Amino acid sequence: MPALPPALRREGGSDSSTQDLASRRHLLLLAGGGCAALLLAGCASPAHTARRRSSGTSLGTLRTDYPSIALLHPLQFSGDLREAAIARAMLAINTPYTYGGNTLEGGFDCSGLVQYVFSGIAPRALPRSTLQWAQSSRPLAVNQLQRGDLVFFDTSGSPFSHMGIYIGRREFIHAPSSGGIVRTASLYSPYFASRFNGARTVFRG
Repeated sequence: MPALPPALRREGGSDSSTQDLASRRHLLLLAGGGCAALLLAGCASPAHTARRRSSGTSLGTLRTDYPSIALLHPLQFSGDLREAAIARAMLAINTPYTYGGNTLEGGFDCSGLVQYVFSGIAPRALPRSTLQWAQSSRPLAVNQLQRGDLVFFDTSGSPFSHMGIYIGRREFIHAPSSGGIVRTASLYSPYFASRFNGARTVFRG
């Protein structure tokens, strides 16, 4: 049997209270249902390793060997909606990361944040997972990136397992990982540059 996560281990030698025991049982049930949640949640894992922004001013070399993916039913939003998307994304900064979340009240995972942003400017059926977003967006050269476009990363050993919204000046907004908050990051930080899976867009112009 695998070791229990730290939150489920007994701390000290005293008996837990009834309320504490119930809480631990609830956590255990949630952990057991994690595999099913993986199929629907946005990022590839509940806690990938992008926990901190890189310190200093060092720049990484942007990865250029992008994985290929079939384009299915591409989204075609008007380019006039780019700034509305950025404004809505900015409102989400400092919202806690929540695996499977897609609301300001409940928190966000990476693709839940993107779904929230675009559902507010062009209400319609939208992708949910990072892979679905990649399949619904057209590839771009990095020098074609504009505000509101999407950037993708491999942060878990799987292509297109993390994503964010480009805001210009080599930065993007994303929901990074368990225990974190929605924030900006540099596309050229050593961590993200080495895991870059390419830029894509859901805009016509």
